[in-house]
Amino acid sequence: MSSTAPAVRGRELSGHNRISTQALTSLAKAAAARFLGVEAEDVRADWADDDGFLALSIITPISIPPLNAVVLDPSRVEGIGGSIRDRTVRAKAGILATVTELSGSTVSRVDIRITGAKISEGGRVR
Repeated sequence: MSSTAPAVRGRELSGHNRISTQALTSLAKAAAARFLGVEAEDVRADWADDDGFLALSIITPISIPPLNAVVLDPSRVEGIGGSIRDRTVRAKAGILATVTELSGSTVSRVDIRITGAKISEGGRVR
């Protein structure tokens, strides 16, 4: 992102833009929910300082299809990206990129702790 302010009638605008912790937390929860296939209200997001950068900690369940449905139709899990670990690793990168891009904040890392599984009855798991 460019840090140059737009010129207004030949002048550069000065000042600061700040995004509240509450707004960053809502953004992080929405991003995690999207990548892990759960509702944002099921996600907990916490921030910590990481040598001047933001470190994000996500605590959440992950969506999975009903196991009896997978036995009957293994394609239910095709395309979700493999194991819960593999999906979580990919979600970290997606959450980091989304939060960084939409907020303009520098997020140094995303740690995810999966606390359970939410059974996804309809269609394929995200």
